[in-house]
Amino acid sequence: MIGKDELVDKIETTKLERKQDLSDSYEKKIYLDRDLLLIVGYDLEENFENGDRDEETVRNFYWYWEIRNSKTWEVKFDNHDKDYSFCESTVGEWTDNDRVEDFVGDVAEEDVCKWSEQDWIEDISEDIADEVLGWLKEL
Repeated sequence: MIGKDELVDKIETTKLERKQDLSDSYEKKIYLDRDLLLIVGYDLEENFENGDRDEETVRNFYWYWEIRNSKTWEVKFDNHDKDYSFCESTVGEWTDNDRVEDFVGDVAEEDVCKWSEQDWIEDISEDIADEVLGWLKEL
């Protein structure tokens, strides 16, 4: 069975790819053995916008992971509980990465997207690994 350190490394270093449905959803596929596949990804949960280009748009995403049979695609275990989430914010052409407030002035605190503690996979990879290793023990 795969060890925790190796699994954490694979969760953190495997590249995210856009899902085939062309939504704002991405996932990474990690083969645990020839029959088991771990999928770790994120989906768009909510989109808050009022249609005005100059107003802030906030998009909330949540992380999920699941183990599937790689041949039959049967879900063996999954976590879509939305306990780990993050958001991104844009105002016009400016994004969180551009530091929105630097360009548009003071933005009311309640209007600023608050990055959660889980915006990077590294923030939650050990939690994912712990749960996945628990699932693997049940097989």
